[in-house]
Amino acid sequence: MKIAVLGTGEVGRRLATKLASLGHEVTMGSRTADNAEAGRWAAEHGGRHGTFANAAAAAELVVNATSGLVSLAALESAGAGNLRGKVIVDVSNGLDFSEGFPPKVVTLDGRSIAEQLQRAFPEARVVKTLNTMNNTIMVDPGRIPGHHNVFLSGDDAAAKAEVSALLRSFGWAGEQIMDLGDLSSALATEQLLPLWLRVHGAVGSAEFNYSIVTA
Repeated sequence: MKIAVLGTGEVGRRLATKLASLGHEVTMGSRTADNAEAGRWAAEHGGRHGTFANAAAAAELVVNATSGLVSLAALESAGAGNLRGKVIVDVSNGLDFSEGFPPKVVTLDGRSIAEQLQRAFPEARVVKTLNTMNNTIMVDPGRIPGHHNVFLSGDDAAAKAEVSALLRSFGWAGEQIMDLGDLSSALATEQLLPLWLRVHGAVGSAEFNYSIVTA
């Protein structure tokens, strides 16, 4: 599959590397075509790089790995026409580091980042997932022993099925993938971040995940 990964930070590079290793044709998108991180990644992994618009135009599926507070601007730069009809896998969180660490989780108009993107690009199909864990676990769930979960939110059933298949290719078992329902549920997963940060501080590591255990 032709996949655009928007965002050149650690999360974007980690996801792009995994996708390339699985045989997908990956283009890393950034604000400018001469982004050094994107160019270095492309050279090392045999991928491509370009602007957000270049990457999205050539893609069949788009991964939003930009920082949540700039995600809307990044996708606007990618262009509505280049996103039309495509699945957007949103892994972002609205983290505000302006007052230091730990960051605050920002919601605009009471909506998640994913909902904002869906509202701005109604002809795209936004699916929220992977935003409740460290990026190493996103692409290698076996790092955490036993049962643990990845959450899925979206309004389009076919889009969620496509993203679930992608998650399984990462190593997530079907019973680990928890569909929380429509895209309004994405806000709840984004608001898990304050707890995630506190647990990180308590255990001294990012190598953990949430597990939903039922009676």
